[in-house]
Amino acid sequence: MLKVQHLVKIYPNGTQALRDVSFEVADGEFLAIIGLSGSGKSTLLRCINRLIEPTAGKILWDDVDITAASGAEMRRIRRQIGMIFQQFNLVKRSSVMTNVLSGRLGYVGTVASLVGHFSREDRARALANLAQVGLEDKAYVRADALSGGQQQRVGIARALMQNPRLILADEPVASLDPVLAHSILKYLEQLNRERGITVLCSLHFLDLVHRYATRAIALKDGQVVFSGLPHEIDDAQFKAIYGQEAERVSIV
Repeated sequence: MLKVQHLVKIYPNGTQALRDVSFEVADGEFLAIIGLSGSGKSTLLRCINRLIEPTAGKILWDDVDITAASGAEMRRIRRQIGMIFQQFNLVKRSSVMTNVLSGRLGYVGTVASLVGHFSREDRARALANLAQVGLEDKAYVRADALSGGQQQRVGIARALMQNPRLILADEPVASLDPVLAHSILKYLEQLNRERGITVLCSLHFLDLVHRYATRAIALKDGQVVFSGLPHEIDDAQFKAIYGQEAERVSIV
């Protein structure tokens, strides 16, 4: 169980990105986080694994206070949390295999990774994870030779190298066309259903939320303005989240 309690984030320039955010996520859920750009979605996800330090509040995972964890404790916690980014965050000049193996940094350390010292088991795991996303034949291709959808699949395979119990996906399909968006979310759905990995995924399009999420929360100006089942987001809720001038847009 993940519990976010009264989370606040104020940046040094005075911008308040999160305002008293509270919600819970049960193990095995696929939670969609929705809202306009600038509503606090990315900040929230990055606070959960402390890529961004919260200003106030608590984040509890299995009753362990992530916000109070020491450096060593946080490294152990991060081993169980995979992160998928909108812009892929790959080392473009390196091979797909090297990028996927970087997901083991929390286990082998930076120095070992720099000299390519990964075990035979880790390399076998990397190939298996690439097979999971249909890219085993691209293992030794440079990352910048891949399409955007393929690069995001590499990002998923990299996250799987941590054997995560939780995946945080920060707008993973925002830069992809509709067909590729569905393919990426189907992989996340498969991992959620078959491996029981809890997924927190920020999304823009409501039809994707309806198709893939088991539950949703919405942020507006850093505050939770909706929490419930995706089909409960009616026209009134939609306007409250996105504004009176907003129109529903479908993604094929």
